[in-house]
Amino acid sequence: MEKENATLLKEFILTGLTCQSEWKITLFLVFLVIYLITVMGNLGLISLVWNDPHLHIPMYLFLGSLAFVDTWLSSTVTPNMLINFFAKSQMMSLSECMIQLFSFGISVTTECFLLAAMAYDRYVAICKPLLYPVIMTNALCIRLLVLSFLGGFLHASIHVGFLFRLTFCDSNIIHHFYCDIIPLFMISCTDPSFNFLILFILSGSIQVFTIVTVLISYTFVLFTILKKKSVRGIRKAFSTCGAHLLSVSLYYGPLLFMYVRPASPQAGDQDMMESLFYTVIIPLLNPIIYSLRNKQVIDSLTKKLKVNI
Repeated sequence: MEKENATLLKEFILTGLTCQSEWKITLFLVFLVIYLITVMGNLGLISLVWNDPHLHIPMYLFLGSLAFVDTWLSSTVTPNMLINFFAKSQMMSLSECMIQLFSFGISVTTECFLLAAMAYDRYVAICKPLLYPVIMTNALCIRLLVLSFLGGFLHASIHVGFLFRLTFCDSNIIHHFYCDIIPLFMISCTDPSFNFLILFILSGSIQVFTIVTVLISYTFVLFTILKKKSVRGIRKAFSTCGAHLLSVSLYYGPLLFMYVRPASPQAGDQDMMESLFYTVIIPLLNPIIYSLRNKQVIDSLTKKLKVNI
């Protein structure tokens, strides 16, 4: 009978960002502005890559795909968070929760694979410049993009699938601003140890694989750069890779800390702040980082603006 009752909880309450009532309007406006800038910045970058034939090369196809995933990630979380600032009921059904978690899982995992693919692209461009057009063809780029999205889809599907083995009976309060997997584990009345193990193994493996790919790629890049005698060549290489390294560092820091370390109830508020950083702030920063440090993107944007004026 206890198990039957456990399956009756089909709705959850998101506590959201806990703050004083007088701060709600201010935070709402801040996050609304951040979201609008994020969407406009990333969609603008996608439009630039799509409409400029000079940017139809692997480096910018990866960049456009990253902008698309950042828009997806931010749009999965931020609109619902904004609504919950003033909503009378912060209820979310089990199906809505699973859809949000599934969408979130795809975008986060896909971004990991994209960052690794972009690091490999930079390795080939700098370490094997004469062979770059032969190795990094548009066909290979498309295959890497498809594999990145397919990897994100499969990873998210596994975790959402295993979530259906859990039941929720004691509490339906999720201490988070979106439906995340670890807070769901924490309120389950079924032992989530197996789910934790799967999360640790799969998320850990993906992050280790993609981080190692990035580190190996940039180790070779660093040695190649140091061998260059041309100061201009060194500056160009650092300019090309600097934006990607900054983006990787910002993205993997909180992600590693949250999903690979053992979870604990005391870490909830800290996890929420880290989640806020990579779901809201990083999608805002990425188009700024890549655009401001990329001469070809700036030139393309300048030409576009002159034509429109």
